[in-house]
Amino acid sequence: MEKRKLTREQIAQRIARDLQTGDIVNIGIGIPVLVSNYVASDAEIIYHSEQGVLGMGKKAKPGEEDPDLVNASKEPVTLVPGGSYSHSADSFAMARGKHIDVAILGGMQVSEKGDLANWKVKGVKLGSIGGAMDIAIGAKKIFIAMTHTSKSGEIKIVNQLDYPVTALHCVNRIYTDLAVIDVTRDGLILKEIAPGFTIEEVQEVTEPKLIKAEDLKVIEV
Repeated sequence: MEKRKLTREQIAQRIARDLQTGDIVNIGIGIPVLVSNYVASDAEIIYHSEQGVLGMGKKAKPGEEDPDLVNASKEPVTLVPGGSYSHSADSFAMARGKHIDVAILGGMQVSEKGDLANWKVKGVKLGSIGGAMDIAIGAKKIFIAMTHTSKSGEIKIVNQLDYPVTALHCVNRIYTDLAVIDVTRDGLILKEIAPGFTIEEVQEVTEPKLIKAEDLKVIEV
């Protein structure tokens, strides 16, 4: 089987398959904003964006853009029937009040305990925390969407964070271009693997020891 890392769009497609009808889902900057493009229109999933949009739809087509309606990445999007706008304070009250079922966030590092770093890298004076801290501790589930390693080859799934912390013990599942990994009390469970790759190859770029799932399978792309 040919080795194929997942594209950003394929990572988003894979995440979309794990969302349940009725979920209220916050989608963050980067790969997460792509997820709303891949969920069936009849799935009745309500998308939330931290700046105050509830009921966010797919990316706006050329000519349909509304400059006042954008996602977390400042890209023009649509609003589904029944969607609404709110003050950012009300939007964050939803997050802090445990009203978000799933939050899909980007990541710079995730530890084996589910600790998340996603706002500032080492050696850089300025970061961009946005609303990640509130959402990471407020949502019922946290899914992380990221590449398995950085552009320079730095490992992102680590034993312990050495980037500034966003939140501790918050991540439930990690989706990368190489794998789908569950964060559990027993450790990191390798649930799915990219086409053509071996467990050993994924382990080489993952610092903590991975536990092979009994039902390990290839990611469908």
